[in-house]
Amino acid sequence: MKKAYSSFIGKAVTVELTGKKEISGYLIDVGSEVLIIFNGEDYIYVSSIHIRSLRVVSIDELDIAEPTTGPQLEQEDELALRKILTSAKGVFIEIYLTGNQSIHGYITSIMNNYFTFYSPVYKTMYISLQHLKWLTPYSGSLSPYALGKDKLPVNPSQLSLARTYEIQLEKLTGNLVVFNLGLQPESIGKIEKVENSIIQLITAKGSSVYLNLQHIQSVHQP
Repeated sequence: MKKAYSSFIGKAVTVELTGKKEISGYLIDVGSEVLIIFNGEDYIYVSSIHIRSLRVVSIDELDIAEPTTGPQLEQEDELALRKILTSAKGVFIEIYLTGNQSIHGYITSIMNNYFTFYSPVYKTMYISLQHLKWLTPYSGSLSPYALGKDKLPVNPSQLSLARTYEIQLEKLTGNLVVFNLGLQPESIGKIEKVENSIIQLITAKGSSVYLNLQHIQSVHQP
C-alpha cells in the first residue's frame, strides 16, 4: 500500500472504506498500516485494512484549504497502527468503528489485539484493533462535550487487563455487557461463557445468543 499510494502525497483524494464510508481531503502521509488525510479541519488517521479504494480528485472538487500545520501525532519512522495509538494515548480523540456513530474520549491502554478507551458516555470500553477504521485527534485544548477534568478520570477502570481480546471478555463472564454500542437487540446481555471465539450471551428474556468474537467491535458495561 505504501508504495502504491506514496506518489499521491499532497494531492486531493477520496478514500472509500468498508461500510460504504468515504473520506475526502489532502493525502498527507502514507505508511504500511495508516494513511493520514487532512479534511480541511482535522487530520484523520485511517487504518489501511479498511480501505477499499483511493482516487485522486481535483482541488476544485475538494474545495478545502490546504493545511497550515502538521499532523498532531508525529511519527519519526513507519506509520504503524500501534505506534499511532501509542502516540494518541491520553489525547482526546474521536474514533470510528461502524454504523453512523463515532466515539469520543481517550485511549488508556494498548494490548495485543485490542485497546481500552474511556468515553464520557460509555465509560471504559474494550475495542478490537481490527475494527478501528480511523481516529481523529482533537485540535487545541478541546475536550469531549466541553467536560472538565473531573469528569474525565485518569484511571477509569480497576479491572485488570488481559493480553488478548478473548481473554479480556472471559474476565467479564457473569456481567451485563453491551456489544457494538448496542445497535442490535441481541448485542446486550449477560456473558454466560466465552470459548473458542464464541460468546454465549443471555438476553433480557433469558434466551441464549451465540456471537462470533470476530464481529465484536466494542464492549462496555452499562
